[in-house]
Amino acid sequence: MTEQNGNRAGEIPFRSGYVAIVGRPNVGKSTLLNTLLGEKVAIVSARPQTTRNRITGIKTTARSQVVFLDTPGIHEAHSLMNRRMVDIALRTLHEVDGVLWLVDAHERIRSQDERIAEMLRGVKTAVFAALNKIDLIAKGKLLPLMQRCSELLPDREIVPVSALNGDNLPLLLELIERSLPEGPRYFPGDEVTDQSERFFAAEIVREKVFLLTREEIPYGVAVTIDEFAENTEKNLIVINATIHTERDSHKPILIGKRGAMLKEIGTQARAELEALLGCRIFLELFVRVDKDWSQRPHRLMEMGL
Repeated sequence: MTEQNGNRAGEIPFRSGYVAIVGRPNVGKSTLLNTLLGEKVAIVSARPQTTRNRITGIKTTARSQVVFLDTPGIHEAHSLMNRRMVDIALRTLHEVDGVLWLVDAHERIRSQDERIAEMLRGVKTAVFAALNKIDLIAKGKLLPLMQRCSELLPDREIVPVSALNGDNLPLLLELIERSLPEGPRYFPGDEVTDQSERFFAAEIVREKVFLLTREEIPYGVAVTIDEFAENTEKNLIVINATIHTERDSHKPILIGKRGAMLKEIGTQARAELEALLGCRIFLELFVRVDKDWSQRPHRLMEMGL
């Protein structure tokens, strides 16, 4: 005799579902996702609001398949682009089987955290709070933070974790697994994301821009892929990408003296893409001044926002 989902009576049922990772900017959502998966599917930088799109990460075990959605940071948005990013995160709350709220334990609970908790109190699905970056604080400071989270989200599981080194992530994953409904594998067991290779190419170039230009280039940078051509005979992918910036003064910074900055961005991006895609990459980068692109609705749509 079998159950409705195909499991034999007495067997542990297979569980599956979608779980949104939410929190204010720069609390470590992308790092958490990458560590949970054991592979990099979301770019990481010290800058807030690095994640702009909803990134899918798939964790499949013998007992479950958890489809994580790494969302843009929830914050008080003023620009059109930031409002759209926050809308992406908020819409996700109503499309999932569970929510993982990430809080930076290294900092005090902020008003943004309190507003997020208020929204989550109305969510009907399972909600988990994860206090991240516990590797950076003394244990004595952790209990008051856990107590405050418990006040903000009563009767919800609270787990102290370190996304960077993996502390308590197995426990967190187990709790999430238990909360999911019985269901099928939505993706093949060896897949870790449903994002395209073109998407990763653009994101990796954007990450290198953030890391290498640091504070010189502001948030208004985007990357589009103009060409992504595979040559299987030569085990080669040709990628042409454009780095869009909003101001004329930023273009020489991105290019650098005698093209040094653009060359370094390309060198680092190419090395990571070759490791990711397992083939040789020919990467050519261009810089384009695209004034106020982040304030123009049609340009935001073209950028995937």
